[in-house]
Amino acid sequence: MKIKNYTLITILSLIVFVSCKEEEKAKETVLRPVKFTIVGDVNTQQIRTLSGTAKSSDAIGLSFRSGGIITKVNHWKGANVKKGDIIAKLDNVEASLAYEQSVSALKSAQSAMNTSKSNLNRVKSLYEKGSNALSDYESAKNSYQTALDQFENAKRNKSIQATQLSYGIIKAPKNGIIAWTDGAVDEQVSAGHKFAELNAGEGMKVEVGLPESIINKVKVNMITEMQFSSIENKTFEGRVFEVSPSIDPESSTYITAIEIVNPIKDIKPGMAVSVTFDFTEANATADESLIIPVKAVGEDGKGRFVFLITNKTETTGTVTKKHIELGELTTDGFKVKSGLTSGDKIATAGLQTLLDGQDVRLK
Repeated sequence: MKIKNYTLITILSLIVFVSCKEEEKAKETVLRPVKFTIVGDVNTQQIRTLSGTAKSSDAIGLSFRSGGIITKVNHWKGANVKKGDIIAKLDNVEASLAYEQSVSALKSAQSAMNTSKSNLNRVKSLYEKGSNALSDYESAKNSYQTALDQFENAKRNKSIQATQLSYGIIKAPKNGIIAWTDGAVDEQVSAGHKFAELNAGEGMKVEVGLPESIINKVKVNMITEMQFSSIENKTFEGRVFEVSPSIDPESSTYITAIEIVNPIKDIKPGMAVSVTFDFTEANATADESLIIPVKAVGEDGKGRFVFLITNKTETTGTVTKKHIELGELTTDGFKVKSGLTSGDKIATAGLQTLLDGQDVRLK
């Protein structure tokens, strides 16, 4: 009996030991993700690489101009369409009813106008024969003019209601390919809902969001370099042709369009691309001071500091709190007087929650 109890205790101890080890292992593998930058001199900081997306040079957003429930979708993502093809429809019950009423009103107005015209012709003939007074003739003319005005108003109203009815129908404005769709049959949408995007051009462009820190450095006709993650060992030349004058509320960046100077057929809309901007020529300087972003600098009772990252593997590392001496603040960040060397990795986010000696995952 004692042997059985001893065996049971041993098994339970092993289970607890293994569980604890697994918990410790799980805790060890959950590392805080940290963004970082590599310290460089002023000229190094003038080269910036940002992520963008390839698009057709003539990408047209297709929206419903009225609200309602989608009743029919004729063409989905990837479909080839021709100019005039109906892509999607709304129920448009109210617009349809208003249009039908306008048609009925037009018919009534036309009938009233024809009756007034016949009456005017009859009264005019009798007046010319001397059988009717001038007042009768003038009254008939006024009645006809009123009926004519009502007929013209009914025609205009029918035209307006027909336009309103068309607001619930999306037609292809050009030949092209549907890049994406956002909506489904029986889904309620509001006026202005962007249902699809049509790629109507053969050329390609890249759109990239620029942060405030560099937007004023980017000019139309500026040359860039581009690399697509899906196209290996090839660099493409880009030319900036459009810089947004206002910030995009969704991304908080300035959307900039870049023409691909030497496109190939392997580039498809939606592909991810890295765009490199070189500002060194526009900001030529012999200044070799090290510079770091403002967001990488913290401050405590001992002064300003950064979290220096020492790699353990390619994707993990350890952060060390290091106090440094800073110089002047430039448009690109703080100049460093002492404490860092070129090539050092420093954290650029979440400084308030990092701990000296903490293991992190690099992102």
